[in-house]
Amino acid sequence: MAKSSSIGTVTRRLRDFVRVAAPGDALPSSRELVREMRVSPVTVSSALANLSSEGLITIRPGAGAFVAAKPELGANQNADYSWQTAVLGSHAVDDRGMRLLAQGADSSAISLATGYPHPSLAPHRQLVAAMLRAVRRPGAWDIPPLSGLVALRRWFAETAGPMFGPDDVLITSGGQSAIATALRATSPAGSPVVVESPTYPGVLAVINATGLRAVPVPVDEHGIRPDMLGEAFARSNAKVMYCQPSFHNPTGAVMPAERRSEVLEIATRAGAFVIEDDWSRWLTHGPALPPPMVSKDGDGRVIHVRSLTKVTASSLRIGALIARGPVAERLRAVRVVEDLLVAAPLQEAALDLVTSSGWTRHLATLPGILRRRRDALLAAMARDLPSVKVRNPAVGGFYVWAQLPGGLDDVAVGAAARKEGVLVGSGRPFFAAEPPAAFLRISFVGPASQDEIDEGVRRLSRVIQ
Repeated sequence: MAKSSSIGTVTRRLRDFVRVAAPGDALPSSRELVREMRVSPVTVSSALANLSSEGLITIRPGAGAFVAAKPELGANQNADYSWQTAVLGSHAVDDRGMRLLAQGADSSAISLATGYPHPSLAPHRQLVAAMLRAVRRPGAWDIPPLSGLVALRRWFAETAGPMFGPDDVLITSGGQSAIATALRATSPAGSPVVVESPTYPGVLAVINATGLRAVPVPVDEHGIRPDMLGEAFARSNAKVMYCQPSFHNPTGAVMPAERRSEVLEIATRAGAFVIEDDWSRWLTHGPALPPPMVSKDGDGRVIHVRSLTKVTASSLRIGALIARGPVAERLRAVRVVEDLLVAAPLQEAALDLVTSSGWTRHLATLPGILRRRRDALLAAMARDLPSVKVRNPAVGGFYVWAQLPGGLDDVAVGAAARKEGVLVGSGRPFFAAEPPAAFLRISFVGPASQDEIDEGVRRLSRVIQ
């Protein structure tokens, strides 16, 4: 049994126990659970941690785990919150697309939906060692420079090209924070923002939450279409565009160097900023990528986004914005107002990791792992999902973009798949307007193993067939 499935099984068993037990009752000991359920002590500890985080049990070191006291009915539980509806109004933040990122983190189902790699793919040993060293450094718990540690900013600058230095870099709490900061800094409320169609749901969530307006431009196998981009700028008078030239999420498209130059030229004629989201540069498992657009930018047109999260671990929330000119100061001001600073120990740990020999080894081994997982997914789909059309070769990144056969609804398929014990990403949240067809984004990094990929596809095939 895969480890993630075992944790889910033990968690459900204990949750059933808690449901009928009285407050203060002791749970079976870890030793009993290991013996009866034939799982490892680590699996039992993880299941207990799940219940503790839900407030269902209390863990007393040396004594065991006990059913938590159930909350008493009180005045607060009978309160009338209807007044809040009138105050909040009709504007709501739509985070449904964002939930795709963590789908499966709190479930025993096999996740072919998540945007984060399985913990087994993380450089866990190097991360633990880096964090232990970081928290012990003198001044680790002091206030760092508001733009981020100088050495970490210098490292990010070097990844973008020789024309950049640490003063051009702003450290952020991951890529999502960087995108939100870039849009807030460049786009007043109500402004149009040109986006790819389909595109990363996280950018659409920010646009929705900040009162901006998405202007979708279709993509092809090489990214956003230049023949329609100029028209979109002219029609909307947008002064900002967002794009992912490398391993586009969700289609996997890679924008060739010539098209990158063409897109940058079109944006220049429109007088617009380009937010270049380069989240996946370290995730190639095929041909080398063209240089980032920012490396060819001579007049500060490009705001470059980088993130360490996807290539390391989901909780290493470290990203960077690289920009020059007045917009750089605007970015810093927005970041400071929103969250003041990024925790110094986390920055120290990230710097320790990326400057170690373990980082080089991790980057050397990851492509082979991703390639094998991709091949396992494609082989399983060819065998069990012949009617589903794969629309990208997945030469980098985490996903396969697939079109469902006519007559199927991707949202309905996603809901039915959940009941079968497998999670998939419905295509609809990736579109700012009506999708041209029904798609699924299928991740090959969420499952615990290649065997789990096979099982996930088999479950999905029962839904589609």
